[in-house]
Amino acid sequence: MSRIGKKPVAVPNGVTANIEGDTLTVKGPKGTLTMGLSDLIDYKVEGDEIHVNPANDTKQARSYWGMQRTLVANLVEGVTEGFTKTLEISGVGYRAKAQGKTLKLELGFSHDVDLTVPEGIEVKTPDQTTVEISGIDKQAVGQFAAEIREFRKPEPYKGKGIKYRGEYIFRKEGKKK
Repeated sequence: MSRIGKKPVAVPNGVTANIEGDTLTVKGPKGTLTMGLSDLIDYKVEGDEIHVNPANDTKQARSYWGMQRTLVANLVEGVTEGFTKTLEISGVGYRAKAQGKTLKLELGFSHDVDLTVPEGIEVKTPDQTTVEISGIDKQAVGQFAAEIREFRKPEPYKGKGIKYRGEYIFRKEGKKK
C-alpha cells in the first residue's frame, strides 16, 4: 500500500480539475497544465479533491500509484504557486545575465554561452552570480536548471562552478607540500 497514494490531492479555491478521456486538465490562477493518464490507475475528481487509486492489484499498478499521485499534486501546486529553482555561480569572472528570452553565461570558456529560455519558463538574474528559474511545470523548471548546471558543475577543490542554492559541495584537500 502506498502511503502517499492513499492521500487525496486537495484542490484549492480558484482551481478546477477536469478529466476528459485520458487527460487530466488543471486550471488555476497561474495557467493551465495537462497530464496524460495511465491505464493502470483510476483517477476521480470529487468535489475539491482528486483521488488516485490503482485500477487493479498488479505489481506495476501499485508501483505507479504513489508516483501518479505526486504528479497530480505537482500539477495543482504548479498552477497555484509555481516552482522556483535558484542557481548560484561561484568563480572568478563567472557571471550570468538574463536578456529577454536569452540567458548569457560567462563561465571561463573562450566564448559566452547563450541559452534560449524555453516557453513557460521565466529566468531572472537579481545579481551576476544568481540565476532564478521559475515556472508552473516542475519538470521543465528542473530540466532547464540541470542544463545550466551541466556547463560548469561545482568542482571539489575550490568549489567553483554552478550549484543549486542550499546544495552541499563535498570539498577535498589539495596537494600537500
